[in-house]
Amino acid sequence: MASSGQVSWKLEDHPKLPKGKTIAVVVLDGWGENKPDDYNCIHVAETLTMDSLRQGAPEKWRLIRAHGTAVGLPTEEDMGNSEVGHNALGAGRIFAQGAKLVDLALASGKIYEGEGFKYISESFEKGTLHLIGLLSDGGVHSRLDQLQLLLKGASEHGAKRIRVHFLTDGRDVSDGSSVGFVETIENDLANLREKGVDARIASGGGRMYVTMDRYENDWDVVKRGWDAQVLGEAPHKFTNAAEAVKKLRENANDQYLPPFVIVDEHNKAVGPIVDGDAVVTFNFRADRMVMLAKALEYQDFDKFDRVRFPKIRYAGMLQYDGELKLPSHYLVSPPEIDRTSGEYLVYNGIRTFACSETVKFGHVTFFWNGNRSGYFNPELEKYVEIPSDIGISFNLQPKMKALEIGERARDAILGLKFDQVRVNIANGDMVGHTGDIQATIVACRAADEAVKMILDAIEQVGGIYVVTADHGNAEDMVKRDKCGQPLYDKNGQLQILTSHTCHPVPIAIGGPGLAPGVRLRNDVPDGGLANVAATIMNLHGFVAPNDYEPTLIQVVDN
Repeated sequence: MASSGQVSWKLEDHPKLPKGKTIAVVVLDGWGENKPDDYNCIHVAETLTMDSLRQGAPEKWRLIRAHGTAVGLPTEEDMGNSEVGHNALGAGRIFAQGAKLVDLALASGKIYEGEGFKYISESFEKGTLHLIGLLSDGGVHSRLDQLQLLLKGASEHGAKRIRVHFLTDGRDVSDGSSVGFVETIENDLANLREKGVDARIASGGGRMYVTMDRYENDWDVVKRGWDAQVLGEAPHKFTNAAEAVKKLRENANDQYLPPFVIVDEHNKAVGPIVDGDAVVTFNFRADRMVMLAKALEYQDFDKFDRVRFPKIRYAGMLQYDGELKLPSHYLVSPPEIDRTSGEYLVYNGIRTFACSETVKFGHVTFFWNGNRSGYFNPELEKYVEIPSDIGISFNLQPKMKALEIGERARDAILGLKFDQVRVNIANGDMVGHTGDIQATIVACRAADEAVKMILDAIEQVGGIYVVTADHGNAEDMVKRDKCGQPLYDKNGQLQILTSHTCHPVPIAIGGPGLAPGVRLRNDVPDGGLANVAATIMNLHGFVAPNDYEPTLIQVVDN
């Protein structure tokens, strides 16, 4: 059991709602609400189960916010993502998140006063500072302006030699935007060179093919990055990064650019990572930096042959895994998310089952539990990971593992060994990111089938369901003009949207175990994902802690 400190973990009994009901909590990943048209894959898919929830009792279905300030991000223009979404769902409160934390640290200058920066700066006198991360202004994993500020600040605080190793995006931003981002950074580096700083781009590659794998799905992705960034070896060599991206885009999109290195006039890589150097991974989002962090930090490492393991000073922009303390050094302290709903409920005897496939398993466990790995109490919890397909793009297998997740949840519900069965169904997000509209339609149908399987099981045991989502994606697959009309490129091709959206997401409650008179409130108009935790606690028969965001339900006396 986790250390309780001075926290009073005992929850008050709800005055009107009983305990003892099995509750299914279903998170549909990338499932927002948008007007119906041909590019709303959820609408086109005819998702009968989800449609029936929307069209059912109006007091048991509503929309909630899943982006911007509702999940701790800086502005209402910031798209939500699965990590901050599940943090909010599990924590019941809104915490300043990745980008916002980094913004505050950069604006105040405190980033340069912290132990992390002091640690890497010990390499500045004789070594090189390497900056590795996603070159994008999407605001999901990283932001271009933060990299620009870090370059400026590091040079002003003693960095004499800087190398940038970038990953192109095309997933959270438009495909093809990478060229402009590279040219922007090249200009900044040229300005630093005029001031006497040896600053250059050293390597690059596409985010889905180089470096940014997650959940140990495919270590070859990380190895490709390692070879380019650390060893200075790649199948493609160029003298100019912008020209590299333009050339490689002839046969691949931004997400899947092959790795390349920048070489000098002697065909020698300009920036391999060597002993004595400093390395910063500048992504603020954790999931796609953890594997690289392990390769950079762990002495004992067997996932691939590193060839050499340079003695470096490494720091993340943030600490990417609080339980693993990885990395051990970081520039900005992460939000300290304490007293999550999962921990409270376990302390109050709620037996919990959590399940998803590999690509989203961490969301219903680690992120839900406040960036904490492992169980709170292994005697009361069971977490099940279903391996995701590897080696293929998700649009080629758009059903993913939705039905397997549904089956495992169904069995957990019918087995009556758990009070809460929590799942993430990944299809809408992962297939939506591929930009394949027809595959995303199939993906949404599969997710809907899994929901039906779970709701049918809840019906059999007299339980309760809560169905919601973490952010939008599949409900809008096309870029639009200011009037909301689809955009086309100069060749008349439809401009596909592969990113998340800022649309609200649904929440639906129901099931035979739902007490008479329970309905969703209409006096919480700005309700968001953080309000879901108190809602679930109520349905378990408890009153949520006073500082949690208000519950979304009320009990009306008949």
